[in-house]
Amino acid sequence: MIQADEKDIKLFLYHAKQCDPKKCTGKKMAKFGLVNLFEKIDRIPSRSILLDPMAEKALSPEDSAKKGITVLDCSWEEVERVFPQLLRMRLEHRALPYLVAANPVNFGRPFKLTSVEAFAAALYILGNKQQAEKIMSKFNWGHTFLELNHEPLEEYSEAKDSKDVLRIQSEYM
Repeated sequence: MIQADEKDIKLFLYHAKQCDPKKCTGKKMAKFGLVNLFEKIDRIPSRSILLDPMAEKALSPEDSAKKGITVLDCSWEEVERVFPQLLRMRLEHRALPYLVAANPVNFGRPFKLTSVEAFAAALYILGNKQQAEKIMSKFNWGHTFLELNHEPLEEYSEAKDSKDVLRIQSEYM
């Protein structure tokens, strides 16, 4: 078990039990005590940042993660089912900017991140680079994600706001 640092941002994962448990990065994170796993959508803490690819605003260093970061580990069908409930909850919906996956299933594909890659990207952008490295260290391909995306992650982490992140993103797409 990895010791949590007092500066660590709390990580939350809604897990719908729809993925292969052997390949599930969320389950592995929970095994190591790196994430709080929920199987009911209403357990997601209010005011946490929900990483939502459909969000109108991009995650940026101006966002506050005092209430934590939440990732949904489920199929698109499940997202469509729970989305009305998510909209009623008091969550800060934010989209991750352009990044490339390093996981073995989607290696090299933009926006096809695993749960741990999404968490690491968010942590990095919000300035918690050590926590991002810590969670990725549990995956033999984890360092590759941070290496592949080093330049954009650095630039996103230095952006002043969501608009600045979108401007930077446009340079990579």
